[in-house]
Amino acid sequence: MKINVVGTSGSGKSTLAKQFADALNAPCVLLDQLFWRANWQGTPDDEFFVALEKALAASSEGWVLDGNFDRTRHIKWRDVDMVVWIDYPFWRVFSQALTRAVKRIISKEELWPDTGNRESFRKTFLSRDSVLLWSLKTWRQNRKRYFADMINPRYAHIQFVRLTSIKEAQALVKSFKVGP
Repeated sequence: MKINVVGTSGSGKSTLAKQFADALNAPCVLLDQLFWRANWQGTPDDEFFVALEKALAASSEGWVLDGNFDRTRHIKWRDVDMVVWIDYPFWRVFSQALTRAVKRIISKEELWPDTGNRESFRKTFLSRDSVLLWSLKTWRQNRKRYFADMINPRYAHIQFVRLTSIKEAQALVKSFKVGP
């Protein structure tokens, strides 16, 4: 099975994608990890697209992909079986994003291996590039976009699953469990 987990920053895409991957015994591909380089520099699209193609081609049997990156749809949705849209209420997404940011600021956790990228108080609370600001700006846009995608004939080959609660998400993870 090939799954793309989408949703607003802070909704829990990476966590859920990793749970799906574990349940399905499939590789988990994180778009942010493919895209972000050291010093918060993004990868140019021509290189990013090649890296994504390569990561998805590495497992013909299935994969779980975490991330939106709308400009990658022509690659990631070409062969995808299911798009799992995390559509939690705004208050939940924002509180999760805030909690995650604070934990990362305190722990100084590197977000993606070998990039040195870490969240900081300044970047999180005082920057136009803040993940919190990004969540604020994109939550409503993402809802409109994914609702439209669910009824778009272009994506009729894709099974869309909209999750509106953590309970629904965990039930879906449980349904994916393979073996004992």
